[in-house]
Amino acid sequence: MSNNSTIKCPNCNTEFELNKAMKAEIQSEFRQKLDDWKRKQEEDYKKREEELNEKYTNQINSVKKLTQEETKKGITEQFENELKLLREKELINEKKLEEARQTQLNFLKKEEELKNKEAEIEITIQKEIQTKRIELTEQIRKQELEKIQIKETESLQTINEYKKALDDQKKQIEEMRRKIEQGSMQLQGEVQEIALEELLKATYPFDLIEPVAKGTKGSDCIQTVKNNAAQICGKISYESKRTKAFANEWIEKAKTDMRLQQADIAVIVTEAMPKDMNMFGFKDGVWICRFNEIKSLSYLLRDGIIKIHSASANQENKGEKMTMLYNYLTSNEFNEQWQAIREGFLSMKQMIQKERDAMEKLWKAREKQLEKVLLNASHIKGSINGIAGSTNIDLGLEFNNDLLLD
Repeated sequence: MSNNSTIKCPNCNTEFELNKAMKAEIQSEFRQKLDDWKRKQEEDYKKREEELNEKYTNQINSVKKLTQEETKKGITEQFENELKLLREKELINEKKLEEARQTQLNFLKKEEELKNKEAEIEITIQKEIQTKRIELTEQIRKQELEKIQIKETESLQTINEYKKALDDQKKQIEEMRRKIEQGSMQLQGEVQEIALEELLKATYPFDLIEPVAKGTKGSDCIQTVKNNAAQICGKISYESKRTKAFANEWIEKAKTDMRLQQADIAVIVTEAMPKDMNMFGFKDGVWICRFNEIKSLSYLLRDGIIKIHSASANQENKGEKMTMLYNYLTSNEFNEQWQAIREGFLSMKQMIQKERDAMEKLWKAREKQLEKVLLNASHIKGSINGIAGSTNIDLGLEFNNDLLLD
């Protein structure tokens, strides 16, 4: 809606648009003309009044020269004429002033009407602006909802695409897993053999872990057990199997390989256990376990080999060792070494006793000095009590015997 209002000409009744700038300019111009007209009327009135006063004064001066009767008559007639003329002019001026007042009143009414019209227009404009704002807000809200719906649709499509891609990936993974499970059993066995070797090397870094070359008769891996003195105590042969079912002929082969490689113990590491075994154990001269049990089983077997080797070593040449031990205990070398130990012990004991005697002597001397100090302090306290006549003086030097002894 336009901000312009219409105004009607009081002379020709023609309506035309009037905006705020034109209205303010016309009002200012009209007020200026009205003020100028008022000022001009006042100036004319004052000018005429001065002219009349001057004329009247001149007439009075001229009348003085006339006779009293002629002067009185002439002055009266002239005064009446002038007065009548003045009244007519005054009536004309009053009429013009009344017309000016009426014009000003009409203008003020018109101005008030314009103000009211402007206020109505402003209210109408504000209402329309509020309506437009509400419509625009609703339109924007609808557009945002449409955008959100579009985004949700796109997101849903993207999610469906991701789900489809994920399902395809899962299918591919399942297919690859199936192919891997259906792959070469020999390759799976070689992987377990390598893992077994790495596990043994990491668990027993000082033992010798040797794989058996392919194409060579024997087991898959040999562990040469060494004790803390790096002495070879024995061997353990490992056979790795990774199949769906356990074969009993593996046991005979493991024992044959153990004898061929001069090993002490044979171990079969298998994924499928015998039907009568649900955990590692000993069967027909061979140890059988799963891969996750090999670490515990190998520790037990290795510890047993080391202990057996140690017991065997102790039993070898037992009579000769007893003779050698007797000769050493009765030899001059053992006697001299024992005398040196005894002399060192006695020397240390004497030094401790000397230090103890010296400290006790020092303690006694300090105790005597302390008793002397306390005795003198008691004398001073007695003297002060005698002079002051009071027994409540505390010098802070009273100690009991238990503290002195400590």
